[in-house]
Amino acid sequence: MLKLLFLTLIFISTLYANKVIYLSYDEIPKRVIKGEIFTVTLKALSTVRDFDDIEYEFLNYSGLKILDERPEREEKGKFFYDTFHILATASYAKLPDVNATLVASREYNSTFIDGPELNIITLNPKKNFSNIIADELTLVEYKTTTYDKSHNIVVFIAQAKNSDISAMHFKNVYKQGSESKVESYNDSKITYFVVIDKRIENFTFSYFNLKKNNFAMLNIPIIVDDDSVTTQSDLKPRDQSHDKIKMYAAAAVAFIAFFLIVWRKKYIYLIFILIPLVYIISLATPEETICIKEGAQIRLLPVDNGTIFETTQTKYYLPKEGSVKNFIKVQLQNEKIGWVKNEDTCSY
Repeated sequence: MLKLLFLTLIFISTLYANKVIYLSYDEIPKRVIKGEIFTVTLKALSTVRDFDDIEYEFLNYSGLKILDERPEREEKGKFFYDTFHILATASYAKLPDVNATLVASREYNSTFIDGPELNIITLNPKKNFSNIIADELTLVEYKTTTYDKSHNIVVFIAQAKNSDISAMHFKNVYKQGSESKVESYNDSKITYFVVIDKRIENFTFSYFNLKKNNFAMLNIPIIVDDDSVTTQSDLKPRDQSHDKIKMYAAAAVAFIAFFLIVWRKKYIYLIFILIPLVYIISLATPEETICIKEGAQIRLLPVDNGTIFETTQTKYYLPKEGSVKNFIKVQLQNEKIGWVKNEDTCSY
């Protein structure tokens, strides 16, 4: 019996003698919101001095996305504190089991620890929720233009801190999508568009503020603007519905000016003939049309990665409404406005 106990003690002491890393989870959040980016810290102590690094292998985790390839490391005495950023993607989550190995000239045994389950909270937001959970979300700029007879399009740029900016999504909008984004859990930026009903006077939405632990509101007043947004031209086509009335009015002014010249013999009134005539000619000049190739992609905005909402099934001609950089603005047969790349046009 004593011999068996002695052999057991020798076996246990041998195991501990070969252990070169002591590892544990140091900081685990008490609760995590689904969709939140949070951090966990691993605490490591090496029993050997001559090594280059500590490598981690994550196993058997659930409901999470690990965002860092390498941790943020802080050394305190003999201890190493390695912090990882993690995104909670589900209503149930378990931290990884971790296998830690020293990177050194000679091989050492690795250390393994189990990952605990997390307390995941699922939000129950109102319908205007943007699906963004962040330390802070701010609007940089915004722009509203006409989309079609029933809708306006709102384009805005937003910045977020500690957020999965790609998760942005709205309910109860006609169309939506991102035009560009810079993804980083520290500082991210997105250019986003929503197509909304013309009757809406304010586009108001919420996000969950992690610092204040509540829903915060952002508001975009709907002021339809014909000017350009940064480098993008307005999306509104020229209204030609009253061109004939305008031409008749200009002709009437020219006729009255001609009558005054004949009656009073004052040729200064010629200016009141020339200006209306120039205006009539400009209105009467037919719109320029362009040839669009088969398979051309019609974009919502004039940017390379802009949302494609239609692809041409055959070659056809469209009125040209304007141009900016490498894009031409066209009016589709359904009266919607789109942008096509110069390279997708064809010769007549």
